[in-house]
Amino acid sequence: MPLISSVPLKRPGWQTVIIFTLTFWLSTSLVLDLVIMPGLYASGMMSQSGFATAGYLIFWVFNRVELLCAALVLTGVLVFKRTHNALVNQSRNAIALAMVLLTIALMFTYVLTPQMSALGLNLEVFDPVTSVPGKMTLLHETYWILEVIKLIAGGAMLSLFYREK
Repeated sequence: MPLISSVPLKRPGWQTVIIFTLTFWLSTSLVLDLVIMPGLYASGMMSQSGFATAGYLIFWVFNRVELLCAALVLTGVLVFKRTHNALVNQSRNAIALAMVLLTIALMFTYVLTPQMSALGLNLEVFDPVTSVPGKMTLLHETYWILEVIKLIAGGAMLSLFYREK
C-alpha cells in the first residue's frame, strides 16, 4: 500500500479535470451518435409517433450534460491559464477552442434540439406524416457538421492539455 501513496501526481488538478471532462464528454457524444441513435433507427423507433418526444427527452438530458461539461472545460482552461505560466499561444488556442465547444453546446441545446423536435412532432392524429420535412434534413446536416467540429476541437484541446506538463 505505501507504494501506491508514494507516487506523486504529475499533472495539476485543473488539467486533470479538463482531460477527464473532455474524455467523458467526447466519449458519451460518440456513444450517443454511433450506438444509441443508430440502434433506435434500426429498431424502427423513428417511424413511431412518439419518437420526437423520446428523442427530445434523450437530447434534453444530454444537452444539459454537454453544457455542464463545456462550462467546466472553459472554467478549467481559464483557471489553468491564470495559475500556470503556460505559453501564450497555447493558452489563447485553448480558450478559443473552449469557447467554440461552449458555443456548439449552446447551439445544440437552444437551437437545434428544439427545432428538430418541433419538426418531428406530428400534431395531426388522423393524418400521419409519411415523409421527412426538407428543413429536417438541413437541421441534421447542421447537427453533423457541428458534431464533427466539436469532436475535432475537443480532440485538439485534449491533445493540448495531455501534452502539457
